[in-house]
Amino acid sequence: MDPIRNPYAPGAGQRPPELAGRDEQLTTFDVVLQRIAKGRPERSMILTGLRGVGKTVLLNALRGQAVRAGWGTGKFEARPDQTLRRPMAAAAHTAVRELGHTHSDQVDHVLGVVKSFAQRDSAPNAKLRERWNPGIDAAAVPGRADSGDIEIDLVELLTDIGGLAQDLGRGIAIFIDEMQDIGPDDISALCAACHEISQSSLPVIVVGAGLPHLPAVLSASKSYSERLFRYACIDRLERDAADAALVVPAQEEHAEFALDALAEMYAVTGGYPYFIQAYGKEVWDLAPGTPITREDVLVAVPRAEAELAVGFFGSRYERATPAERDYLRAMAEVAVVDADGSPVRMGSATEPESELGGGSGAELESVPTSEVAKWLGKQPQSLSPARDALLKKGLIYSTERGRIAFTVPHFGRYLRDHP
Repeated sequence: MDPIRNPYAPGAGQRPPELAGRDEQLTTFDVVLQRIAKGRPERSMILTGLRGVGKTVLLNALRGQAVRAGWGTGKFEARPDQTLRRPMAAAAHTAVRELGHTHSDQVDHVLGVVKSFAQRDSAPNAKLRERWNPGIDAAAVPGRADSGDIEIDLVELLTDIGGLAQDLGRGIAIFIDEMQDIGPDDISALCAACHEISQSSLPVIVVGAGLPHLPAVLSASKSYSERLFRYACIDRLERDAADAALVVPAQEEHAEFALDALAEMYAVTGGYPYFIQAYGKEVWDLAPGTPITREDVLVAVPRAEAELAVGFFGSRYERATPAERDYLRAMAEVAVVDADGSPVRMGSATEPESELGGGSGAELESVPTSEVAKWLGKQPQSLSPARDALLKKGLIYSTERGRIAFTVPHFGRYLRDHP
């Protein structure tokens, strides 16, 4: 098949040619936008899921909906080594510019508040040359969003940009990716600010995306966060949606998939959107012609897995220290059980063919930390540093007290296939 016409796009956060299986979230968000525009109360939104399920793609699609509705939008990716002020100020600045308000004096005042909020990131006694300049031409507004208390300042910032949007009958939406990486103080302030803004009926919402434990992070910060946000779990695609993600782009290039090829693609990808794009790209490049057959898929699988082993799995594994890698490998082995629930040893005759339930074993979604310690022959307390480091690096997450799981789908299979 012509590689130049290859429609599949296995990029980080890159929108696939067919955004399949996400109609419910897109429709829900459209209702949210319209309700807020009419002054109706609505909650901010949180998208959660494993890596590779398309959270960032969906987040960008929702932002596109807000832009088409005439809203002001801003987006940033949270990082564990950065406080909230600078990225939030940049997102607010972008959102105000997108509104395109005609009253320049009012816009200058709001931009001045954004500048005051941003510059408070520096120490109060910092010299002028040491202060961060957010690139806003308007003069800073003293006494507004610059108290140094992030909760107070964030409320004032969102109040002012929300008031500007309300004058136009539109709204402001701030999109935050990797939201679980926001620090405890900042996430608490963000929840409190969203709570205050919703009570004021201002047209401002926050749309966050993060790993499956993000709701627990929010709940630990503010108990009312369970009622503050609308949560949507983004999971792997159902079979019909996974087929559509492959078939629709192929048809636009006058190509087809045989039914057994689609079945094999679902078996090897597990319905995870990133894997669908990655395997789809390799199958297209290697298939001699249309229709694409099951044999074409089988030929392409080793090449796709080799690519994933380097870029998707390997890059994450390389971030771990030797002790952390031992912990990851122990998790991978403990996660595999046979029919009676007992562990399946690596390299045994009953090891499963895949994490989707092939072979004689099955893959557990999460494993007890006590079993990982037992596998390594160590006390659970001695493994706490490795476990905590992996949690901070976003390679694993806690599903519940005493249980952990990989944040990357098929990571256990990768570790068992690469001893």
